[in-house]
Amino acid sequence: MRTLVTSKNVTILIATIMLIITLIGWWWSFEPDIADMSREAVSNAENNHHTVVVGYTTTTTLIHTIDTMLNKPGGYITNDIMPPGIFMDNMPSWEFGVLEMSRDLALAMRKDFSRSQSQSLDNEYLTKAQPILNTDSNHWILPSSEGEYNKGLELLVEYRDSLANVGESNGQFYARADNLREYLKQVEKRLGSYSQRLSASVGTETINTNLAGDPNASTSTPQPMANRTKTSWFKLDNNFYEARGASWALLHFLKAIEVDFADVLRKKNAMISLKQIIRELEATQETVFSPMILNGDGFGLVANHSLVMANYISRANAALIELSELLNQG
Repeated sequence: MRTLVTSKNVTILIATIMLIITLIGWWWSFEPDIADMSREAVSNAENNHHTVVVGYTTTTTLIHTIDTMLNKPGGYITNDIMPPGIFMDNMPSWEFGVLEMSRDLALAMRKDFSRSQSQSLDNEYLTKAQPILNTDSNHWILPSSEGEYNKGLELLVEYRDSLANVGESNGQFYARADNLREYLKQVEKRLGSYSQRLSASVGTETINTNLAGDPNASTSTPQPMANRTKTSWFKLDNNFYEARGASWALLHFLKAIEVDFADVLRKKNAMISLKQIIRELEATQETVFSPMILNGDGFGLVANHSLVMANYISRANAALIELSELLNQG
């Protein structure tokens, strides 16, 4: 008996396909949990017959963070050209936030943590890995973004192996206060940018203070005395999830720094300050129960998730500035 294709059958088939795509997209939208990187580093060292030396935990954390971004449910979604990935925007924004923080740490490792002084040579593995991690995040072929990032991971693993090899002196990680402060200064700028972008969800007017403190300072072109910024409704969730992804990655990095820079932090009496920053970043990872990112007025009836996120990030950034000052003291 020949089965007749009817419009009803086609409708059911399309509805079934759409339901499957929706369910897969929902599953892919789950963000990874926070990992215990100190335990992860010890476990990895035992499996590879390594010793957990200075820098091993931080390097392992960077490897783990990038690997998690690439191999979570759904894999790397940003450059997907097929459904459901092509229809998703929250997870790609989260991935970009993780990637930006990972790039910052990779750069700090290349130019600061792995070098003894300004006249020393770059580490051969980090010299290759750091530019690779700056590959455009939207490449899907020839070469694909995830393919390049995996190459960067392999180089980071080689760098970590060289750290644990007592017979190799070229692989080093210098846990010094000045090195850490240089990295934190970059993180300060990153968090400050996220805070401003999130706060602009309700529209803010700020006085132009770009030249404050220097009577002889000047700009290339004239600037207004005040600036008013308001985030487009279509970018609210993008900014929120990018900041959430960046906070997730930074949370792991600072927990690793707590291990590798423990002696420096204790000497500067700065361990408590770092723990406070970590606590603020942990708050950014609380479950979002709303099905969408709301954009209510500051004191309105509807919540504003962006302002809540901006609050935690601003407090973390303020504590980060204080930590940098402590590290700068003798």
